[in-house]
Amino acid sequence: MAEHHLKPSVETCHWGYFDATETPALRVKSGDIVTIDTVTGNKDVLPDPARFFIPPELDGILNGLTPFGPHILTGPVYVEGAKPGNVLEVRIHEVSLLQDWGFNLIIPLLGTLPYDYGQSRLVNIPLDIERNKAIMPWGLELELAPFFGVMGLAPPRGWGRMTSVAPQATGGNLDNKELIAGSTLYLPVFEEGGLFSCGDGHGCQGDGEVNVTAIETALRGKFEFIVRDDLTFTYPRAETPTHHITMGMDPDLDQCAITALRDMIVLLGDKTGLSSEDAYMLCSLAGDLHITQTVNGSKGVHMMMDKKNFQAA
Repeated sequence: MAEHHLKPSVETCHWGYFDATETPALRVKSGDIVTIDTVTGNKDVLPDPARFFIPPELDGILNGLTPFGPHILTGPVYVEGAKPGNVLEVRIHEVSLLQDWGFNLIIPLLGTLPYDYGQSRLVNIPLDIERNKAIMPWGLELELAPFFGVMGLAPPRGWGRMTSVAPQATGGNLDNKELIAGSTLYLPVFEEGGLFSCGDGHGCQGDGEVNVTAIETALRGKFEFIVRDDLTFTYPRAETPTHHITMGMDPDLDQCAITALRDMIVLLGDKTGLSSEDAYMLCSLAGDLHITQTVNGSKGVHMMMDKKNFQAA
């Protein structure tokens, strides 16, 4: 096992897309640990540099890259041995803040209420790193729970360059607030090396991310990458210390729920030997469907099942 540190720069970032032809920023072996630093935002959202810390790398990235979508991503990381049909296990060991501010945007024609707000609104939100608090404009202090909104692999080469906006079977803009430090994300591999990238740091977010942004901020993540050739599923899954998570992404929220539910039924069957009917019953009695986000074109629903319910039949 080796440890690496990938920092953001024009050479190690790409702006707003996933692409199987992207040159790897780093090559690692299965089992290696990689610390990845990220940046976020554009020149229009930056606060007063006399009051807040702005990562020095950001200026060069904003001037040196052309945006294809909204998210500045660090990567990709090529994991040796990852092949199409495998699953990449991404253990999220640590997530920490890299700056003392974040921003939130209301953007007309976007979000869950696209026609309710006719003017854009930017709010820069101070972050108290020592106290782990965000200070809202009216004085409310929100507990921070940082996570990466975007974590994903390259799509199949035939898909071409894919925007980072809509989540896919490859992951991407999942915006799942459960994926904090201590959780694990499982991503199906579609291209050699997997090609993992992350960004879209969030200081905190509610389920739904209803106005299209969270507290957008710069984060550092510490990840362990493990190639799993013993897993064959083709859609992202995750787990926390207490729960298993399945996911569904689709423009239709009903289809999101159906996909997440069906995958949980399969997961229960695989891990416990339950029949499909018994697993379906257990999901109705003990599974929780959460709306992950309603704003990314393809919306998201995830189902959570407490690990204590994974008792063999």
